[in-house]
Amino acid sequence: MEKYVKKILASRVYEVANETPLQHARILTARLSNQVLLKREDMQPVFSFKIRGAYNKIVQLSDEDKAKGVIAASAGNHAQGVAYAARTLGLKATIVMGRNTPSIKVNAVKDLGARVVLFGDAYDDAAKHAAELVAAEGFVYIHPYDDVDVIAGQGTVGMEIMNQHRGAPDVIFVPVGGGGLIAGISAYVKYLSPKTKIVGVEAEGSACLTAALAAGRRVKLPFETLDLFAEGVSVAQIGKEPFNIAKRCVDTTITVNTDEICAAIKDLFDETRSIAEPSGALAVAGMKKYIVQTGVTGSDMVAVVSGANVNFDRLRHISERAEVGEHREVILGVTIPERKGSFRKFCRVIGKHPVSEFNYRYAGGEEAHVYVGLQVVASDDRSRLLATLRKQYVVQDMTDNEAAKLHVRHMVGGRAFGATDELLYRFEFPERPGALARFLGVLGTGWNITMFHYRNHGAAWGRVLVGFEAQAKERRKLTKYLQRIGYRYWEETENPAYQLFLR
Repeated sequence: MEKYVKKILASRVYEVANETPLQHARILTARLSNQVLLKREDMQPVFSFKIRGAYNKIVQLSDEDKAKGVIAASAGNHAQGVAYAARTLGLKATIVMGRNTPSIKVNAVKDLGARVVLFGDAYDDAAKHAAELVAAEGFVYIHPYDDVDVIAGQGTVGMEIMNQHRGAPDVIFVPVGGGGLIAGISAYVKYLSPKTKIVGVEAEGSACLTAALAAGRRVKLPFETLDLFAEGVSVAQIGKEPFNIAKRCVDTTITVNTDEICAAIKDLFDETRSIAEPSGALAVAGMKKYIVQTGVTGSDMVAVVSGANVNFDRLRHISERAEVGEHREVILGVTIPERKGSFRKFCRVIGKHPVSEFNYRYAGGEEAHVYVGLQVVASDDRSRLLATLRKQYVVQDMTDNEAAKLHVRHMVGGRAFGATDELLYRFEFPERPGALARFLGVLGTGWNITMFHYRNHGAAWGRVLVGFEAQAKERRKLTKYLQRIGYRYWEETENPAYQLFLR
């Protein structure tokens, strides 16, 4: 690690990058009973730490290589770092980005004077195309994470943390995509303070470092499982050099889901009045989960806020999921008697819990169904509420039910007329212009569709709920058909939200 410490100390990042503050998080400190500090890399000129590694690599190229022009494949933040560095040094830059990259990042790269090529649905697709352009046009490839000089540039974040913190922090939480940032930080910090824990935080669907550490070698995650919500860390395989460092210097990893990331974005907004992108809030989400899992109190903790390049329209999705991610909202399906006064009685049982959503559907006979979202203070408040309601009603807890939260809440009351047999499936596909039409074209006309719900709410994935007119005995035949179309899907026929409100 001594080699990396020397390269980090000699990095030329400050010709373009800022030394960002290590900010005390007053609200999170009080809530979490630990001293929380935020390393504000969202305050860089390109709103991300990526400018450090990109510039440190490019500025050290030979004059001959600089004349060739540079190229990078990126989900957005590395792209902006490369484009900014190239503009500063007067070089030509080409950036290959996935088609699902938020437009705010695409436009920012164009505004910096780089040529943008949109290709594929994820980083790996873009990287392969960038390699083809290198072979065809002779560019110099600037890797986003698997490069010694890039890692050293990112490692200056760790150097600043150690310089700014009084003594050494107990734990540092670092977001992980390809591994350049955590490699640089952990190499520097562990050399100076072996006792400081380094915790890598990954999105559940893109946990390539977690998988590699478990296997003892780098593994490649299948594209179908990659979570594109936090697109800045949506990488299928940890970098070779970052993994060599991580397996010696990273103490553990933790994974977080979309709701937990959304809650962390809200936490950061409450704390700083700034809006982190999903990958930028990853470390805070992991820190919160780590504290719950370990029960630790009184520790000095640093979370790296790595970026703030988020599309404005994605905020609809983030705000919708933040309360669930913070366990401040519970989504319930409740069966109540269909008779006079039952509505009023149900509201009395709910008590003073604020209602975030309320949908009612007469179910025929002597029952009615209510889809309700209620605000709760904490997990114990949720438990008490459920116990109270279940004394009098049949209650389905749908707080973790994806079909209920994404689709059924917007469809309550709709029922198939004349369709006696129906199988329900939920699909996901990479969201980009024309994606829905493409999905419908692939779905074809092989089966009669009895229900269809799609809602674009700014997420990286398009999500569709589809009902097919088919008997249970035809399930195997339908499954084979769906496997051929190539989209990931889940059967939801037995989902209680569907059974209560749409069946």
